[in-house]
Amino acid sequence: MTSAKDQNKTPAKTVARDATDYPEVHPGRQHQSQRPAPTLVFLHGGNVGNWSWDPQVLAFGDYNILTLHLPAFGARFEETWDGMESAADDVAALIADEVSEGGVHLVGISLGGVIALHVAARHPELIESLMITGTPVTGVGQAAKAFQRMQLKLIGSEWFWRFQAGAYGMVDDERELFTEHGVKLKPENMRAIMDEMDPGGLPDKLSSYQGPMLALVGSKEPKLVQKSFEALRATLPQAITRVVPGMHHQWNIENPILFNSVLRKWVSETGLHQILVDPQAVKPGRAAKVASEEQEGAAAEGQQPDADKAAPPAQPSSQKKPGKIAGRLDPRRLDPKKFEFMKKPQPPAGKPDKSVDGDN
Repeated sequence: MTSAKDQNKTPAKTVARDATDYPEVHPGRQHQSQRPAPTLVFLHGGNVGNWSWDPQVLAFGDYNILTLHLPAFGARFEETWDGMESAADDVAALIADEVSEGGVHLVGISLGGVIALHVAARHPELIESLMITGTPVTGVGQAAKAFQRMQLKLIGSEWFWRFQAGAYGMVDDERELFTEHGVKLKPENMRAIMDEMDPGGLPDKLSSYQGPMLALVGSKEPKLVQKSFEALRATLPQAITRVVPGMHHQWNIENPILFNSVLRKWVSETGLHQILVDPQAVKPGRAAKVASEEQEGAAAEGQQPDADKAAPPAQPSSQKKPGKIAGRLDPRRLDPKKFEFMKKPQPPAGKPDKSVDGDN
């Protein structure tokens, strides 16, 4: 017989992550009020499996959590991709099976975000709130399309996935899981997904979803994602769009503490974390970059960011810009001891510097 103490344990804390066999259902701790815990549903991106949500599973033990294996990924990597609508219906079916009361808080990243939009369009009654990040709905250009197709030839190579993991900001075991999962993906499935996503566009009847929505993008992601914000706001007037300073695409792994803070603020009170930046409040280009850097620096120093702070004026064109290498150097990360060799040795006190007289 299972004790009450055992029932209150969060299973995910004792289950090691696996690239293709990570659990889908994570029961939350029982509330003292005996009311069912709310449910979070996480939809992973197009290069990872449901294991990528483990940092969120561990942080939200007070919620019931579903981390689905999307078709063609994770435990379902052998399946054939059958389209966004089919994937959305799969998600809806699992929600209907596992959630007996109330709507869910649906969270999607990248491909998972696109599928989340289709769930909202086809099954709006299942969703209490919607949060997506890194989700492009604007079509890609021919150059980007050609580059994506070229990458399909490398999909079975471990070095390719390790390189991608570094670009996403992954470290340690995430890099290993990412690589282990990536080499199992089928090129024909990835090509079919690209063919469906590349033209862009929003799902039909998306406007039937009337609940709250938050769309995010990392400031270090391709600008294509942020360009999607306008289309989202046009279709869903209630949509809130924000930029996350300093973050790459897979920022739920890159900075799980920040991601979890942003998510908890959203699902608990439909609120916005103070670090988020309104993309409409700053001008694009240099001003937006400066504003994002200021937000990131303030967060690193424990200060409260000021999203309404005006960006400084652009530098005059006559001022010399730093080179590519110099521009990457962060003075806060430099170790002065490493540059001691550049300093000229000082002679002992009271003795002349012989090098001046040319005696050397």
